[in-house]
Amino acid sequence: MSEPALPPSVVNLADHEALARQRLPADRWAYLCGAAGDGITATENQRAWQAIGLRPRVLRPLAGGHTRVTLLGKEWTHPVLVAPMAYQRLAHPQGEAAAALAAAVLGAGMVLSTQSSVSMEEVARLMLTEPARGPLWFQLYLQADRDWTGRLIRRAEDAGYEALVLTVDAPVHGARDAERRTGFRLPPDIEAVHLHEQPLTRQPVPAAGTSALFDGLLCSAPTWDDIAWLKAQTSLPILLKGITHPADARMAADLGAAGVIVSNHGGRTLDTAEPTARALPDVVAAIGGEVPVLVDGGIRRGTDILKALALGASAVLVGRPVLHGLTNAGAPGVAHVLRLLRDELEIAMALTGCRTLEDVQPELLRSV
Repeated sequence: MSEPALPPSVVNLADHEALARQRLPADRWAYLCGAAGDGITATENQRAWQAIGLRPRVLRPLAGGHTRVTLLGKEWTHPVLVAPMAYQRLAHPQGEAAAALAAAVLGAGMVLSTQSSVSMEEVARLMLTEPARGPLWFQLYLQADRDWTGRLIRRAEDAGYEALVLTVDAPVHGARDAERRTGFRLPPDIEAVHLHEQPLTRQPVPAAGTSALFDGLLCSAPTWDDIAWLKAQTSLPILLKGITHPADARMAADLGAAGVIVSNHGGRTLDTAEPTARALPDVVAAIGGEVPVLVDGGIRRGTDILKALALGASAVLVGRPVLHGLTNAGAPGVAHVLRLLRDELEIAMALTGCRTLEDVQPELLRSV
């Protein structure tokens, strides 16, 4: 069965979003693309990038320019990775496999979610056989059963994943009104394939008059002490995703994290959290160049990527737009989204006088 062709009117990521919203059932849209609370953080993530002005330089030599970037000691074609997102088969039957195929061909990185609806081995097979691919990392939610979590880590190592990305900003789900309003439920043929064999862990039963959240679920939530445990389980580099406070960034570096990802979970957890474009400079300053800083949240244009790099990020992650492309045309749709971002980044570099990413400096920005 062939993929539907993208209409010629789809020429940017906003067009992809509008088309995907038409094509996805309301309950799936609510889960995949919804936000916490009133959606303020999700909206402000985009607006914060748009609010930063560019001050281009002109008449600089640009011939032979490129977008190559070094991450964790290895050079890659460009600084864009697919963010970890759960249950991508809700958007397309091939789910994460289609996204991985597109990322590999376009030279983008892939961060696979613990809650993937396609196995890590299949995704790795698609990514690792492509010579021009980007980095392949595995996103981790620490599970209550730490022994089982250790087995999951070793499975990722055996499959060829090159780093672990520990999500630290979602010990509980956000208050997502749209999901409740549409009555979202996972269909029976879609599951988190890495978690279905997890042993049942009994949560503490809160005493009468106590909090079901604080005295139940959160008793097994990870803390800073778990970073040492995680480092003891693997030789892979560990990045912490969900850092927005500079004190947490400093703590992560001090505890041996190989990198941090400035993220507010796309506005899906805590509404009114600070937009990532505004959080990024303080995190970069706190890290002091010791480890790479990446960022996600609201990236919709090549100019957004340029601004992120000028603020000190080494690379960016892109989430919802990948789901939009996946909905619209499977792997070709994701490839189109990534191609647009890469082309727009090159255009933005050329028009601001940047031959390579080393030329992308804070002086290009008007204000934050």
